[in-house]
Amino acid sequence: MIKNLFQKVLVAYNGSESSLQAVLYGIIMAKQYKCQLKVFYVVDTVSLRQLTLTKFMISEESGHLEESLIQDGARNLSYAVELAKSKGVKIETELLKGAVWSEIIAAADKMKADLILIGGKTTSSSFTNHHDMVSLHNSEIIGSAHCSVMLVRKEQLKELFKLA
Repeated sequence: MIKNLFQKVLVAYNGSESSLQAVLYGIIMAKQYKCQLKVFYVVDTVSLRQLTLTKFMISEESGHLEESLIQDGARNLSYAVELAKSKGVKIETELLKGAVWSEIIAAADKMKADLILIGGKTTSSSFTNHHDMVSLHNSEIIGSAHCSVMLVRKEQLKELFKLA
């Protein structure tokens, strides 16, 4: 008998709507396939450091922004836990600091993940620098991962989640 394809699933969550869809998808997968689910939020300290080095931001501002991002990450991870509990699914969460894509790859390797779930781009035609950075991080994850990567772009996922 063949084992389940997805026993350990990692979700990259950054608080965006598209990454929330990846979290919802992961929770549905964990419920249906009884796989282990771990949600990661990465505070991009590398970009903060670059902004400080280029004198775009002073180090005091960078420190305040990093602390704010850590608090946002903790809130987002707490929200993911609550969503999972609402479906009777137990998940693990972890907040990391560093370069987003490399931290996700390292976390996937460490947990021996079978699959990484990432949120797809929004369908909005107006792109901000945040969307450009998310796309860049997603490209790096897809190109560098040592396991399968799924880009979640499911329409009406919230409605599906309610039914699960």
